[in-house]
Amino acid sequence: MDGLQTGDPRYLKRRVKGCTLDVHPTERALIIQYEVEATVLGELGIPMIGERKECQKIIRLKSLNAHTDTSSLARKVVEECRLIHSSKLLEVEQLLFYLQNRKQSNDNQEKKLISSRDVKPYTGVELDEEANINSIDEYVELLYEDIQEKIRGATLIFQLARNPDNLEELIQNEAAIGALARVLREDWKQSVDLATTIIYVFFCFSSFSQFHGLVTHFKIGALCMNIIEHELKRYDLWQDELQKKKKAHEEFSENQNLKKEHEKSFRKYQSLLIKQEHLLRVALGLLLNLAEDTRTELKMRNKNIVHMLVKILDREDEELLLVVVSFLKKLSIFLENKNDMAETFAVEKLAQLVPCKHEELLSTNLRLLLNLSFDTTLRSQMVQAGLLPRFSSLLADEGQRQFSMCILYHISMDDRFKSMFADTDCIPQLMKMLFDCGEKKIDVELISLCINLAANKNNARIICDGNGLKRLMKRALKLKDVLVMKMIRNLSQHNGPTKSLFLDHVGDLAAQIIEDEAEEFVIECMGTMANLTIPDLDWQLVLKEYNLVPYLKDRLKPGSAEDDLILEVVIMIGTVSMDDSCAAMLAKSGIIPALIELLTAQQEDDEFVCQIVYVFYQMVFHKATRDVIVKDTQAPAYLIDLMHDSNTEIRKVCDNTLDIIAEYDEEWGKKIQNEKFRWYNGQWLEMVENRPLDEAGEPFLFGEDGESYMGERDIMERPDLFYSPDGITSTDGAISPEFYTDFQDGELGQSGYMSSVSEQFVSADRPVSAYGFRPDEQFFFNYNTASR
Repeated sequence: MDGLQTGDPRYLKRRVKGCTLDVHPTERALIIQYEVEATVLGELGIPMIGERKECQKIIRLKSLNAHTDTSSLARKVVEECRLIHSSKLLEVEQLLFYLQNRKQSNDNQEKKLISSRDVKPYTGVELDEEANINSIDEYVELLYEDIQEKIRGATLIFQLARNPDNLEELIQNEAAIGALARVLREDWKQSVDLATTIIYVFFCFSSFSQFHGLVTHFKIGALCMNIIEHELKRYDLWQDELQKKKKAHEEFSENQNLKKEHEKSFRKYQSLLIKQEHLLRVALGLLLNLAEDTRTELKMRNKNIVHMLVKILDREDEELLLVVVSFLKKLSIFLENKNDMAETFAVEKLAQLVPCKHEELLSTNLRLLLNLSFDTTLRSQMVQAGLLPRFSSLLADEGQRQFSMCILYHISMDDRFKSMFADTDCIPQLMKMLFDCGEKKIDVELISLCINLAANKNNARIICDGNGLKRLMKRALKLKDVLVMKMIRNLSQHNGPTKSLFLDHVGDLAAQIIEDEAEEFVIECMGTMANLTIPDLDWQLVLKEYNLVPYLKDRLKPGSAEDDLILEVVIMIGTVSMDDSCAAMLAKSGIIPALIELLTAQQEDDEFVCQIVYVFYQMVFHKATRDVIVKDTQAPAYLIDLMHDSNTEIRKVCDNTLDIIAEYDEEWGKKIQNEKFRWYNGQWLEMVENRPLDEAGEPFLFGEDGESYMGERDIMERPDLFYSPDGITSTDGAISPEFYTDFQDGELGQSGYMSSVSEQFVSADRPVSAYGFRPDEQFFFNYNTASR
């Protein structure tokens, strides 16, 4: 066609043929394949030159979603696109319906690559001319000229690469891709504009997984790592130089030349910084796209990518920070990268971005912090960086609420930080969100956070302020909400005014302890009641009015219910037994033998053993039930067996219980005394009993005929072997070694004898159940003030 004379009259005839429709493989778009036939006619209409070209048009359907009316949209597409004949309306509608219901691939769901369309054009290399795919060879030739021509050629190729439809054709031009890679490798230090533009081209390829092999083949990723490292060093040099000139200007403020030089350097620094940050942004974006392959990501990690990214967090460019934080978020799922972030104190720098006006940056930053919050040390760093009140303030933002709440939940898992929530506006906001749910199901993150916070005394006070407890009880009982009841149970653990508020709800809780109620809900209700160690509460009246004694007794049988429920029944009995009259009622009902049977069945479970022993302690503490325990059951024998248990809590409760039994029953007292003596002097007793008869050196232990003075008798029947304080053995054995221990510890009364039981035996702390959440401080109940 170029050979024709321009002066001859010509007529151009254009015709479209063979239009076919298909869907785009990854986007919500239609692809139209068609053929254009162009014919040049002479003056008489005779065809002189003809040419055919296959073309493609993509119709992107941005408004297509699950609720779109595909019939209406299909009519609109046919009307506006002249390439589609009206007879293809039904076919268009079917393709739209397919796109509407097509599921995205797992790769797209798990990780969205940064698209070249998301990156703002680099203003420094904008050209007035428009690139044409047919002129690609001319643009490649420019890459062999001087720097300015190279920049122009790279910019024109970049214009083509920004259109995804051109990438397939570009990748087939090996000369163009090879020339770009060569120029970048050789000349990137000479021009930031050139390096940025060429990296942009490869960045466009990296936006699609199928082109990653091409980018890797030319080692563009490794080159980008070197460029980033170099630019960070340059940045440090700029900072040092600027600081020196600033310091010189401050020292000699009257020198106008130094002032002008500082201002000039600062303007130059700002100009260079803008270009550098754009280069860093596109280079990191390319690396982030390539990091889709974990093997490639590992290579980056070995080249210290985490330290580089954390260093860039000091910048102010929000677009650059978005890429950096996105990269760190992806890296944070691996332990080694997380440890690197901890070493570089990344949390302190990330804290400066919470909150920020850039919504996407804030959201990505919260996702990263959520990943890091699984680590205890990093959670501590977040609190130290003052993030707790900032996360609390973000609860008011619906867009950031979910991630903020999850991070707060992780922080609330640590008892050290629970009390800090009371100093923020977090709890009032959580309570408002909880009550705003109405009868709808509460989000698990919300109620889980509330459950954790309720385990702290100060938080519990804030939660119960006003009608907080009343509203919680109303919701829990009406909807049978187990998680809300678990929160209430944690509230009931704390002594003081909070616990007194539960007096109004004891009847409602007791009414839930029935056969027909779900076990999970009953466990929480019973656990709440078991925490109500309030002197003003008439437990006897509660037991009678709601007929709870038969229920408690039946549930003590091994296998009658889940172990969690049986354990709560034991704890409940321990609480109720604090009352003298209730202890007597339970003893008469035959609960003690049932507890002994349960103790035998659950002897391997320390939690059960500890709580059952505590019930025995309560029973022997009261005169009304002491005889039943000591004389009518074998409970003391079990307690002696458990006296040296490996569990500290069990030993403690056993010792307190046996001390009371030994004080009031002489026979059991002697057995307990002997067992304690055996335990404390076990090694010596074993040595004496097993000494060979012919062993010399100890003539006083044997008679003239070699017979032991002890003969066949038990060594414990020789009280004369017990040593007295002044070295003289006591002949009657009436005073045990414990007497001297007590004497030395100052536990004897003025008369030298044991003081009364009410003075000597102060109530032991109630064993803390491992079930549920532990309170901040151990429960202590003073029996001197308890109702008898």
